[in-house]
Amino acid sequence: MRHSVAPLFKTPLLVKNEWMDGVRLQKYLALAGAAPSRRKAEELIRAGRVSVNGQPASLGSKVYPGDEVRLGKRLIPPPQRRVVIALHKPKGYETTRKSRSGAPTVYELAPQIPGLHPIGRLDRDSEGLLLFSNDGALTERLTHPRYGVKKVYRVWSRKGTPPPDLLRQLERGVTLRSGEFAQALKARPKEGGAVITMTEGKKREVRYMMAAIGYPVYRLLRVKHGPIRLGGQKVGSWRELDEKELKALDLAAFGPEGR
Repeated sequence: MRHSVAPLFKTPLLVKNEWMDGVRLQKYLALAGAAPSRRKAEELIRAGRVSVNGQPASLGSKVYPGDEVRLGKRLIPPPQRRVVIALHKPKGYETTRKSRSGAPTVYELAPQIPGLHPIGRLDRDSEGLLLFSNDGALTERLTHPRYGVKKVYRVWSRKGTPPPDLLRQLERGVTLRSGEFAQALKARPKEGGAVITMTEGKKREVRYMMAAIGYPVYRLLRVKHGPIRLGGQKVGSWRELDEKELKALDLAAFGPEGR
């Protein structure tokens, strides 16, 4: 299910009233895709790399309509619309802009929109739901473990379905071969494997956890990220999130008080 780019631009990042009152510079940079998060934007400002109307910026700087913001020499145009899409990542695609191995990448499947980036990662052998956005603040909230946004994975093992006691062990936590401690929020049996709920997303962590209990994974499918479900979406396709999904995603990321 492919779309043209135009229908994506429905949800404004900066409403008119925000512009009139001025937008904090770090928020502007994050929403414009110039920084992956407001924290990173603050680092850029402190480093003296950002200017507003030709003058060095500070953390207290605000941006108003008509202001010119630059990161180094690069002009940062104002963010106009938020884009959030759901991609059904196929196996064999890397979550990177350019593959060192020559493998195809998820950017070949996603629409070409300035600042659009994956929210988290799925390794090359994994499949399923991969969200993209040009909203850096949203990305930080959905990926950092301290915010506790859940991710749900359906896994299959050639050894079949793990017994309940081993799945409870995943919930208590296991030590991986690397020596790291890993813990599932929930682990439930499912025919041929399990359904694992996590609040972290370290590289191949779910695979390593299943291997630690003696049930190595041969297939991993992410079926849910926060409130967004993969559902019956066709492999390799992307879709725009609807208004209801966007509101639910913001609630999961920022809480009832919002941004």
